[in-house]
Amino acid sequence: MNQIELYNHWVLKATDDPDLQAELNEIKNNNDAINDRFYRDLEFGTGGLRGVLGAGTNRINIYTVRRATQGLADYVNESFKNPSVAISYDSRIKSDTFARAAAEVLAANGIRVHIYPELAPTPMLSYAVRALGCNAGVMVTASHNPAKYNGYKVYGADGCQMTIDAANAVLAKINALDIFDDVKFMNFDDAMSKELISYIGNDIIESYFKNVLSQGINIDLCAKSGLKIVYTPLNGTGNKPVRTILDRIGITDVTVVKEQENPDGNFTTCPYPNPEIREALELGLKYCDKVKPDLLLATDPDADRVGIAVPDGDDYALFSGNEVGALLLEYICEQRIAKGTMPENPVAIKTIVTTDIINAICKYYNVEMIEVLTGFKFIGEQIGFLEAKNEENRYVFGFEESYGYLAGTYVRDKDAVVAAMLICEMAAYYRTKGISMIQARKNLYNKYGVYVHSQHSFTFEGESGMIKMSEIMNNLRTNHLDIINGFKVIKFEDYQESVSKDCITGNISKIDLPKSNVLSFSLENGEKVIIRPSGTEPKIKVYYTATASTLEEANAMKDSLDAEFSKYLA
Repeated sequence: MNQIELYNHWVLKATDDPDLQAELNEIKNNNDAINDRFYRDLEFGTGGLRGVLGAGTNRINIYTVRRATQGLADYVNESFKNPSVAISYDSRIKSDTFARAAAEVLAANGIRVHIYPELAPTPMLSYAVRALGCNAGVMVTASHNPAKYNGYKVYGADGCQMTIDAANAVLAKINALDIFDDVKFMNFDDAMSKELISYIGNDIIESYFKNVLSQGINIDLCAKSGLKIVYTPLNGTGNKPVRTILDRIGITDVTVVKEQENPDGNFTTCPYPNPEIREALELGLKYCDKVKPDLLLATDPDADRVGIAVPDGDDYALFSGNEVGALLLEYICEQRIAKGTMPENPVAIKTIVTTDIINAICKYYNVEMIEVLTGFKFIGEQIGFLEAKNEENRYVFGFEESYGYLAGTYVRDKDAVVAAMLICEMAAYYRTKGISMIQARKNLYNKYGVYVHSQHSFTFEGESGMIKMSEIMNNLRTNHLDIINGFKVIKFEDYQESVSKDCITGNISKIDLPKSNVLSFSLENGEKVIIRPSGTEPKIKVYYTATASTLEEANAMKDSLDAEFSKYLA
């Protein structure tokens, strides 16, 4: 069917959600609006589904969620005996509706469902999958995207986001289904009465908290440190778990940003609920002006990322994900060695777009550093490889530049709850030593050198945007640059072709990582540019690295690099 035929089909069939019918009526005779909603199916990959809420095959709605879940059910039933699936959801618009819809489809297919009784963070979903011995998990979230988005992330039995092979197998099942006629579902309450659906109990939740607490190193210092916190959950899932864990380690002077305390999928006071973006923290920073805390914490809607700001003179400085991750790794290594709890042959893991200062830290503390593709599932995968050899205790820390951190192996995704705990513990420890977080960062740079990083996202909406993104990547891949910002490119890496080229000698070597649409340019002055399309948004993301003897010089170099390279994406 073409787009108009699909639209007419949906007008007749999509009657379960009055909001969708109202939208379909509103766009009647608007060919551009119809085309945008029906020109393709919303893409399912290792990140599951993510898209704008609304009617159509290119939107996330109860029908695209049901169809994806039917595909998952077919895959799970084919792969496992007596399968079970865990489900959680965040505060976004219709997240609870979509979670129930997924449960109803799974139950109708004879699959046992364990669902959280209220919204819960992504890491708690990963934990439930493992703790309950489930074969898969579903997290309804669009993470840190604006309010108009929602998503549907699928996890494997290991608690990691679904692998490429498994996602492709589920996608094949989905593609074989008619979105209306081939999907089974049953009433949620009926499924509960038949014990096909049950709520996840407090025992699992309490077990999760105990695992988080076990990652502490200097918890005993927290209560007497006098640390003062301003915290904002950005209207998401972090409110209860983060405040619970801070209370348990003795940090009780916590001021919560009231306007952003309760769940609200409209994100009225933070249109972009992403702790990477200063605008999301503006309200929290206003609280800081009054409260004068030692630390501002902000978790994103599904509480897998956390951002911070710290006092810097009369103002508050936002730390990047790279800076926080590097500080945490330094703290964990130093303190675990001091306390004799560092394992033999310790391992830290980072993604390819994460700061290279980690190499220096790992070398100093004799920690093996493993580098993986972008996406926390690849960090979780490496933990799984260690576990298969009964060596998971070697893992000490993993993180990615986009504010995602994990200590411990109890979950296989980034966890803002354990990260918030360790950040506060670290700040409390330094406070008892008379060291501010600004000074701790300065000490880090004095020890290892100054590394500055930034990420610039370029948005390409709609069908034309997808074509443009492809053209940009293909052009840079085929006609890769020799000079960027006045400096020679000394190494070019194409992760899709698994090729690394030394541009000085011409030597070519193989990249031993899964294929991914990523290009990397290393410059003669130590700068680096990495570019990749987002796997979940209509964006191309560019990551910049600059090194220098001072923070001011490195920032200036980074800004110049960004301005120059951005011309190629105009």
